[in-house]
Amino acid sequence: MKYYIEKTTGYSFDEAVTKVTEELQKEGFGVLSEINIDEKLKAKLGIDFYRYRILGACNPPNAYKALQSEPHIGVMLPCNVIVRQLEGEQVEVAAVDPVASMMAIQNQELAPIAMEIKARLERVIQAL
Repeated sequence: MKYYIEKTTGYSFDEAVTKVTEELQKEGFGVLSEINIDEKLKAKLGIDFYRYRILGACNPPNAYKALQSEPHIGVMLPCNVIVRQLEGEQVEVAAVDPVASMMAIQNQELAPIAMEIKARLERVIQAL
C-alpha cells in the first residue's frame, strides 16, 4: 500500500508552499510547524540538498477525536505534507496517507477518523 498522496505541479517552490497552505486551511488544517530540510542539512552537515520542506498540518477536531480514541496517537501527529523541488521547474507536493499509517495501530475507532483526514488531504492535493 502506498503511504502517501502526491501531485507534481508547475508552481514554483514558494508558490507551491503558499498554495498547499491555503488549500490545507480550506480543509480545516493549520500548519503547526515547518522544517526546511535543505537548510538544516546545510547547517548541520554542510550538504547542498534540493529544496525540501515539511509542513506539519493539523485538523484540530479530528486530532482531538483521535487522541480520545488512542492516547499514544500523538506520536503520529501532525499529518506531514512535503513540498520538494524536482528536476527542472517541477515541484511535488505529497501528504501522508493516514489510512496507511493507521494500519499499524490496533484500534478500530481510528479508521473513520483516518478516512476523513485522507479525504481532506486528497482534496488538498487535487486542488493544486
